[in-house]
Amino acid sequence: MSMSDNTPKVEDSNKENERGWLSASLAPVRKALLRGLAVLMPPLLTLVLFVWAWKTIDGYIFSPIEATLRHGIVFFVADIRDEKGINEEIASIQDGQSRVVHDGDHVIFQSSTGPMVKVNKTYIPWEIVDRVEQNPGDEKPTTAKAYYHRYVQLRYLQRQYIIPLFVALFIIALYLIGKLFAAGAGKMAWSYIESLINRVPIIRNVYSSVKQVTDFAFSESEIQYTRVVAVQYPRKGVWSMGFVTGESFLDIRTAANEPVLSVLMPTSPMPATGFTITVPKSETIDLNITIDQAIQFCVSCGVVIPPHQQVRNTIEGSSISKKIQQQVAEATVGESNEEHVDSNESEG
Repeated sequence: MSMSDNTPKVEDSNKENERGWLSASLAPVRKALLRGLAVLMPPLLTLVLFVWAWKTIDGYIFSPIEATLRHGIVFFVADIRDEKGINEEIASIQDGQSRVVHDGDHVIFQSSTGPMVKVNKTYIPWEIVDRVEQNPGDEKPTTAKAYYHRYVQLRYLQRQYIIPLFVALFIIALYLIGKLFAAGAGKMAWSYIESLINRVPIIRNVYSSVKQVTDFAFSESEIQYTRVVAVQYPRKGVWSMGFVTGESFLDIRTAANEPVLSVLMPTSPMPATGFTITVPKSETIDLNITIDQAIQFCVSCGVVIPPHQQVRNTIEGSSISKKIQQQVAEATVGESNEEHVDSNESEG
C-alpha cells in the first residue's frame, strides 16, 4: 500500500479524535446546563401556570365585574353638564363672563356649586379633573365620562384593596354555592338546570365533556382519586400505570362476563394528557402508591419511584453476580485442565 493511500485514513482518524476530544470537553458544560434546566424549569413552569390562571380569572371574571361596578358608580356620582346649559347659566348671571377663567389648556367656570372645567363640550367639577390629571394612567382621558371612570378607579376601586376583597367574596361564593347545591332543594334545582343544558344541541356535548373532567378533578369519590393500577398494555408482558376513573360500559361488562374498569393512561412527561382504555378488573393490579407519587413517576419518566417501591437488593445482586462470575471462571479453568490432561493422555 502506498503512502498516499494511508494519508486519508490518518486524516479521518485525526478528525475523529478531535471530535471525541471536543465532545468530552463539552460534556461537563452540557451536564451543567441540563442540571440548570432541571432546577429552573419546575418553579418557572409553576409560576407560568399561576400567572396564566390569574390572567384567565382577571380577563373573564374580575375585569368584567370591575367594569360593571365602575359603570354603576359613575352613573350615580357623575356630575356632567353640557356646554349649552353652562352658557345659559353664564348668561343668566350679571357678571357671568367674569367667572370664566382660562387656566392653561383648561376653561374654568366658577359656578354656584364650585369650579367646573370644560372637557370636550361638557363641564365637570374641577376636583375630578385635578385628581385624574395627577395620575392619568396609560392614556389621558379626553371625554367627561372617561375622566369619571378614571376618577372612580382611583378613588373607589384601587386594586390593592379590591383584589383581596374580590378573592374573599369569591371564596365565600364558592362555599355558599357548594352548600346550596350539595343536597336538598338546591341539588334538585341544579339537576333540573343540567337537564335543560343537556337538551341544547352542541352546548350539551361541550358541557358533558367539561363536566366529566371537572368531576374527575374535584370530586371526592375514592375510585377517582386514590386508585392507581398497573395493566399489561399495549401488549402482554409490558406493564403500564394508569388511573381508574370508574366503571366502563355495561355492554363491555356483559361481553367480558366480569366487571370492567375505565383506566386513564397518562403520557410522560405530561400526565394531564393521555387516553382511556377499558380492561377487565381481574387484569389490573392495585399499586400501593398515592396519586401524587404516580404523577411524580409519570412526570419524571419513571425516574422518581416511591421509596417503599424501590428494589433494595442491589448489594445482594452484585454479590450474587460476583459469585456467578467466580463459578463460571472456576468451571472454565476446570474445563481447560481436563482438556490439558486429555491431550497429555492422548500423546502418551
